[in-house]
Amino acid sequence: MFRSISLIFLMGTTLFGGLLDFRTLEKAKEAYANEQYSEAAALYESIEDKNDDLRYNLGDAYYKEKKYDEALKQYEQVQKSELRAKALHNIGNAYANTQKTDEAIAAYEEALQFGDDEDTKFNLELLKKQKEQQEKQNQNQEEKDQEKKDKEDQEKQDDQQDSKDDQKKDQSSDQDSEQDKQDKQGDSKDDQEKKEQDDEEKQSKEDEESKEDESKKEQDEMKQGEAKEEPISDMQERKYEKMLDKRGIKTLMVPLKTEGDPHEETTAW
Repeated sequence: MFRSISLIFLMGTTLFGGLLDFRTLEKAKEAYANEQYSEAAALYESIEDKNDDLRYNLGDAYYKEKKYDEALKQYEQVQKSELRAKALHNIGNAYANTQKTDEAIAAYEEALQFGDDEDTKFNLELLKKQKEQQEKQNQNQEEKDQEKKDKEDQEKQDDQQDSKDDQKKDQSSDQDSEQDKQDKQGDSKDDQEKKEQDDEEKQSKEDEESKEDESKKEQDEMKQGEAKEEPISDMQERKYEKMLDKRGIKTLMVPLKTEGDPHEETTAW
């Protein structure tokens, strides 16, 4: 009897629970139809015993909310053959919306293994074209980046070469400047030596001229003196000698007369 009561109670509870789940499912469907996807997802989540149909609908509710990660978790648990192709199609859509192109392509290709579907084929071809275009763009961008890098490297090398050339030019300029300075110093030294030499020559010339002037002056004076002196006559010479004899001085007078000079003596001793 106890077993009978327990079985009746269990059947009643299951029936009541099933009735509640039925009402919840109806509300969830109604919310989804009214585009109240968040409410629909919450109602589906409230049901504890979830089958593939419920998980598929729950995945759709999350997908409409753009909660793609939550949607993927539900779709991936769907294994029912009638729903597996649709679940894989939606898995591809979820990956495509999260920019996971390779995963999306793999999901579409797996979905087509369950049967031909125009929407799945269209999405697959579209993604493949987009991937090809993206790869070309990436390749072009890589080539541009490489060209830019090569150009920057070349410019850097050119700048380094220009810097080296400038350094060499500066060194050459410094050497030229130093050489010019040395040349100027040499020229200045030569000019100074030349000036000193010229001064010495000038002074020597002046000294010689001065000596010549003095010598000439002396000669002129001597000539003038000789011109002023009158020759001593013989009588005067003898008279002067007598005077010197009286003083006790013996001196010989230099005879100044020459042959042919007139005899000026007028008074005899």
